[in-house]
Amino acid sequence: MWYAAMWGAIAGSAVFLGALAAIFLPVKERIIGDIMAFGTGILIGAASYELLEDSVDNGGLKATAIGFTLGALLFTILNYFVSKNGADQRKRSNQQAKGTGLAIFIGTVMDAIPESIMVGASLLEKQTVSWLLVVAIFLSNIPEGLSSTVGLKNSGYSKNKIFLLWFSVLVISSFSAWGGFFFLSNSPDYLLAGIAAFAGGAIIAMITSTMMPEAYEDSGTVTGLIAALGLLVSLIMDHFSS
Repeated sequence: MWYAAMWGAIAGSAVFLGALAAIFLPVKERIIGDIMAFGTGILIGAASYELLEDSVDNGGLKATAIGFTLGALLFTILNYFVSKNGADQRKRSNQQAKGTGLAIFIGTVMDAIPESIMVGASLLEKQTVSWLLVVAIFLSNIPEGLSSTVGLKNSGYSKNKIFLLWFSVLVISSFSAWGGFFFLSNSPDYLLAGIAAFAGGAIIAMITSTMMPEAYEDSGTVTGLIAALGLLVSLIMDHFSS
């Protein structure tokens, strides 16, 4: 189970690394947009191949459809409330991004939890971590750490407080991955399928409502090509890991 926690921490550490880059390095917005676009493609593949396809195979279409719909719906509701309070630009690399610090933090945690749970749960079936999920989460979290740090700085947070918040996200990611492994270890297939689909629905809702529009804002017309290449990479990774 601690193996699951370790991989959850690795996936979640990208937010912390992104925060370090935002504070100490001059990172161009175009590069952040390209990373986000590529991560978008990989995340779509991870949700499709690692979560939804396996959910249908293991638990059936009904459990998958219910879990997927509930995950997308819950994320949309929560995202609406945190966005109303200033976290709507938590993935935006624009240096003018603003928002209340608490809302940005809650929004980031909300993005991280379903992803990390499935990192832990992936160990139950294959006895090894899903590299596709870890890579997808890591790449998507780097621009989030960058842009969210800008929002926190604009809200008046000190460097030490920002580092503490993002370190807590790393801990939450690690604990969520551990929980995904520990609490789901004896669950029936239909429940695992529903939870995987739930995470898949939340991830797809997150991608389309936050990552895609903001990647396009920074990368422009090449966003679709970069995202397509990310999806192709996820297909290749899934093929060689299966």
